[in-house]
Amino acid sequence: MHRAKHSIRRHSSSSSSSATAKVEHVPKGHLAIYVGENKHKSRFIVPISYLSHPLFQDLLRRSEEEYGFDHPMGGLTIPCTENAFKNVTCYLDGLN
Repeated sequence: MHRAKHSIRRHSSSSSSSATAKVEHVPKGHLAIYVGENKHKSRFIVPISYLSHPLFQDLLRRSEEEYGFDHPMGGLTIPCTENAFKNVTCYLDGLN
């Protein structure tokens, strides 16, 4: 059985960055997520299949508690450390 690995791509961002900054295209079946606990956020591209996993849903609940529907980056923002987010996504990659 062949197991496909998802690639998680990270791009450094800042809430004060220019709107003219180049933003990487989000491929079909993926979404962009901003991750960080302070003003500096990193942008990750993740497969939408993650949305149905309980570990990822816990991160989404934290986001809802912290930001409601008013995300500071204009997109989905998860208030956790990059390392914690990477740990979750590495685990989810191992399941596929």
